[in-house]
Amino acid sequence: MEKSCSLLIQFDKGTPALANEIKESLEGNDVPAKIDAMKKAVMLLLNGETLPQLFITIIRYVLPSEDHTIQKLLLLYLEIIEKTDSKGRVLPEMILICQNLRNNLQHPNEYIRGVTLRFLCRLNEVDIIEPLIPSIMSNLEHRHPYVRRNAILAVMAVYKLPQGEQLLADAPEKIENVLTTEQDPSAKRNAFLMLFQCAQERAINYLLTHVERVSDWSDLLQMVVLDLVRKVCRTNKGEKGKYIKIIISLLNAPSAGVVYECAGTLVSLSSAPTAIRAAANTYCQLLQSQSDNNVKLIVLDRLNELKSSHREIMVDMIMDVLRALSSPNLDIRRKTLDIVLELITPRNINEVVLTLKKEVMKTQSGELEKNGEYRQMLIQAIHSCAVKFPEVASTVVHLLMDFLGDNNVASAIDVIVFVREIIETNPKLRVSIVTRLLDIFYQIRAARVCSCALWIIGEYCLSLSEVESGIATIKQCLGDLPFYSASEEGEANDSSKKSQPINSTTVSSRRPAVLADGTYATQSAASETAFSPPTVVQGSLTAGNLRSLLLTGDFFLGAVVACTLTKLILRLEEVQPSKAEVNKATTNALLIMVSMIQLGQSSALPHPIDNDSYDRIVLCVRLLCNTGNEVRKIWLNSCHESFVKMLSDKQMRETEEIKAKAQISHSQPDDLIDFYHLKSRRGMSQLELEDAVQDDLKRATGEFVKDETDANKLNRVLQLTGFSDPVYAEAYVTVHHYDIVLDVTVINRTKETLQNLCLELATMGDLKLVERPQNYTLAPESSKQIKANIKVSSTETGVIFGNIVYETSNVFDRMVVVLNDIHIDIMDYISPAVCSDAAFRTMWAEFEWENKLMCLVNAVNLDLCMELIHLTNAMFGLLTLELSPVAVNTVIQDEKEFLDHIIKSTNMKCLTALSALEGECGFLAANLYAKSVFGEDALVNVSIEKQANSKLSGYIRIRSKTQGIALSLGDKITLKQKGGS
Repeated sequence: MEKSCSLLIQFDKGTPALANEIKESLEGNDVPAKIDAMKKAVMLLLNGETLPQLFITIIRYVLPSEDHTIQKLLLLYLEIIEKTDSKGRVLPEMILICQNLRNNLQHPNEYIRGVTLRFLCRLNEVDIIEPLIPSIMSNLEHRHPYVRRNAILAVMAVYKLPQGEQLLADAPEKIENVLTTEQDPSAKRNAFLMLFQCAQERAINYLLTHVERVSDWSDLLQMVVLDLVRKVCRTNKGEKGKYIKIIISLLNAPSAGVVYECAGTLVSLSSAPTAIRAAANTYCQLLQSQSDNNVKLIVLDRLNELKSSHREIMVDMIMDVLRALSSPNLDIRRKTLDIVLELITPRNINEVVLTLKKEVMKTQSGELEKNGEYRQMLIQAIHSCAVKFPEVASTVVHLLMDFLGDNNVASAIDVIVFVREIIETNPKLRVSIVTRLLDIFYQIRAARVCSCALWIIGEYCLSLSEVESGIATIKQCLGDLPFYSASEEGEANDSSKKSQPINSTTVSSRRPAVLADGTYATQSAASETAFSPPTVVQGSLTAGNLRSLLLTGDFFLGAVVACTLTKLILRLEEVQPSKAEVNKATTNALLIMVSMIQLGQSSALPHPIDNDSYDRIVLCVRLLCNTGNEVRKIWLNSCHESFVKMLSDKQMRETEEIKAKAQISHSQPDDLIDFYHLKSRRGMSQLELEDAVQDDLKRATGEFVKDETDANKLNRVLQLTGFSDPVYAEAYVTVHHYDIVLDVTVINRTKETLQNLCLELATMGDLKLVERPQNYTLAPESSKQIKANIKVSSTETGVIFGNIVYETSNVFDRMVVVLNDIHIDIMDYISPAVCSDAAFRTMWAEFEWENKLMCLVNAVNLDLCMELIHLTNAMFGLLTLELSPVAVNTVIQDEKEFLDHIIKSTNMKCLTALSALEGECGFLAANLYAKSVFGEDALVNVSIEKQANSKLSGYIRIRSKTQGIALSLGDKITLKQKGGS
């Protein structure tokens, strides 16, 4: 904007009004038409029209009107018209409105007086205001509070003008007298605000004189008092103690806004434990008393900040924070759980887990739509608690196992992952968990949950009874064998040639039919009885959950069943003395595996068994037919050892993250120990004493002094012109998330004065210039600092380009110096982040945009690379919109070194465990993750192979929800991955 504006109105330019029509309406006597014409005139003026011909018409026909609406519109009109000439002098015709304003200030109607006083608050022309000062001051004693409160604001506005102190020399004294006698809360607040901004010492004296009555003042006045306290305490830290007492007294105010501001002021001014505890208590009370979800989220943000800086105090408030779970809003619940999980200690863990258990049981009611998602959050929270404090696992694990058959698959997966970790970390719970899992296994309906549960059964069924129960449970859930008979397969093949009647025992359709219990029964049973209404056997279903999932074509689950049975048979050989029983169990297991292969190779299912699952099941068959000690050791011990190593790696990563967060230790050897009991009290209260001690410690440790000696600042200085150009320019680029500040230094290297020098900038990408360029005059060999603000709307690499234009006295033409382009780096907007493997896979499948960077490979390895990338596609899911591949190359020859270089270059977090990247196998696959300041997710999958000539080849795939971040990250990796640049 070229000038300041105090009024904005939306205006449709589609049908603009004509000045002649407005003039005719204003000259008429129809009041509604006059009002409409005034509104049109104001809108046209706000949108750049000048309308000079209307001024005299308005003075003649609108000024004398007694209608209140017209008078209000007249004041708006006077507010936005130009009142000065090009030299800043008041236009002569403005004298015409002075008498009207004086009459309004003496008008018998209080509304006219009030709106006129409000208009004077936005008037900057001293020549117009000076004749009105006596009338303004007289309104300070008007009988109506509306007039008095606006008169005080008008006095404050006039006093703030450059010549205001000469115009109203005694204004502070008169306002102080008004403050003493005023009874209206709004007028009293305005008077105190005027003293606060214009005569701070008077405001402080008034506050300290009436300090005992501050708690009885109105909330409007209390808010101004808090602003005054903040300002005074920052400028004069020595007197902070007596002002903190005022804040503490206001913590019990009836207004929620005042209480919230009090807590924030306490935290900003004092680090004393008493003050922080009072602020935390206040926030917790607001969390319970306020019903607005936005307020609750803001309060939770404040509590989260307190948790970071004053964790010891917040630990005592953990149960108060947990009460926020009573809100039905998921965002509030999620934020509450995030705060609570970082405040858990051995003292409060039992109370927290008990509360979480109660919340989990509440979700079983099914009254709310998002109970499943809330239950998943609670399960993850309990999991985190149990990992940190294993002793509480026994109190929650059996309760959570009831949710393994939950309709919410994500919730059930979290439960089974929790059970898998607890059964390893808590050996005492192994027997009870295995028994419970075998009892409820038939309730599980999700394939992924079944797979994990089968792995647990195969690994942790150790005794004879457990192994036999495990085998029996799997057989029961698979149902009768075979899954598909040869006669039915023939019927299925003939069904395309001739139709068969549908009756209660035979179904010829190739589409699966869903029975009442949720199982599938299309051409899938060994006999016709499967098509009859299902009968429930106590403890299981006739068509078990494993059978139903296998008949949908889930042969990965079939491979897991085969592996589990193999482990159980191998363990049965160790614990079962009877060889006949072992042979019988082995035969049954082989029959199940062969039946699964038969089902996979039949034409009943739309898709045959995949090669990987087929090979896995065949391997299990061969193993059971011919077992050896080495193979037995691999199956029964190595798999378990790998899982233990995975858990230890996970725990090590979490420990490292905790250490990284707590970089500053609380107490180092040789640290100063401050005994504040020995400190001179000098009549100070306990709160003042604590605050003084904390300030001393901060001063001693240098917390008050924050010298930013950042060597990277020099890297942000960009040269915009050459050294031989008549005008030299360089820019210092500062990125503040949502905006960019360019601090451009322009130096006149000539012996002439440069006139109308202008920095003209333009942008490409999601960047937008905020201000219009201004003209400057540069003396010979002088310099000028020019700032330019640019708004950023998305995570995308942008370009700023432009030129410097100027004039000299000798040359009539304008001279132009073209500037170098400024490239805004995407690395300024993204930061490393962490997400679970399940969340990564979900986002990978959902995100639309993919950028794939290909390495140029030899023909020998091309097929292998293509197979790898297709396998990655199968792992991560759906087809995406692919951008054009970019052929790239690298001089780095070590896979791990290349991955570290990519992580450092892209500012991303590696989600793949370090243990998975160890070893020398010639292949490396890793997932990277980052989030932008705009909340966008960036996913990267690195899949590389070392060729025979020691060169690396493979793919770097980037996925995101928007095209910009995928393209920008791809360009960044293309530039950086050579390693040398």
